[in-house]
Amino acid sequence: MKKSWILLFLFGVILVSCSGTGDKKINLILDTDLGPDYDDVGAMAVMHALADSGYVDILATVSSNRDERVIPCMEVLNFYFNRPDIPTGAPKGENAPSLTTWHKTKWTDALPARYPHRTKKTSDAPDAVKLYRKILSEQPNQSVTICTVGFFTNLKGLLESGADEYSTLSGKELIAEKVIRLVSMAGGFPEGREFNVHIDAPASIAVTKGWPTEIVFSGWEIGDPVLTGKKLVNLPVENSPVKDAFALSFAEGDPNGRMSWDQTTVLVAIKGIDPYFLSERGTISVSDNGGNTWRADPSGTHIRLIRKHSPAVIAEIIENYMMYQPNK
Repeated sequence: MKKSWILLFLFGVILVSCSGTGDKKINLILDTDLGPDYDDVGAMAVMHALADSGYVDILATVSSNRDERVIPCMEVLNFYFNRPDIPTGAPKGENAPSLTTWHKTKWTDALPARYPHRTKKTSDAPDAVKLYRKILSEQPNQSVTICTVGFFTNLKGLLESGADEYSTLSGKELIAEKVIRLVSMAGGFPEGREFNVHIDAPASIAVTKGWPTEIVFSGWEIGDPVLTGKKLVNLPVENSPVKDAFALSFAEGDPNGRMSWDQTTVLVAIKGIDPYFLSERGTISVSDNGGNTWRADPSGTHIRLIRKHSPAVIAEIIENYMMYQPNK
């Protein structure tokens, strides 16, 4: 216990004192299913806080969910954090998932009704695969990190895409040339049947089998015990869409905080695995019903996170970022 609290204090000092990472800045594309759950909102808050601290350049925020409120909510958050020009995109295929929040009070309706955004509905946004190809074609080689905290729908489309006006390369070739790694909230380890994987199992199978760079998996078991949001909803601030989403959802449950599946993934995508987690190389296999198994292999191109510190330590780090308030 004493060791955990010493680590907590040290991490708190790091959060307050660090203002950038120099040549370690990450070029990031975030792919999210924002809507069914609200940890995506916390993940976007963490991302923007780290961007303001100089750790990351946000190249795009794309949706893997066709629900009509996703892009408006995503833009609300980008606008709130003073980045209204971040490109957004959404899947166009009719088979792409379309899921709304299960809460009675739909924060996905409340946020666009209260805060500024540009796009009226998700179907008005550009094609996510086209946006991926455009942005990747413009970046230096081996320079882009993709972080997915939703379904693999867009990434399957990108992987299987062909040459177009942006690049003569196939999708797989373009990924291999431009992307350094994929970091994903997906799977349960050593085995499980996790939401993001089974909702679009064909896409999960295609990406885990065919993706040409390493993939880091933040499994269900990593974020599940990391409860955040209680301090956030008690912040003495007004007109915060991050606080609003959590407060509206907390009113219906989660008295001890919400699981932080997506926030742990964004944290690792931007700041790296160490010092937050341990890891193991291997290979994930996804079945037709969306279940997954894991085989450890030192030469594998897949990496799974393993808990290193107590959930309370990681929760404190994440919530500090979630409570960040942008300059207005």
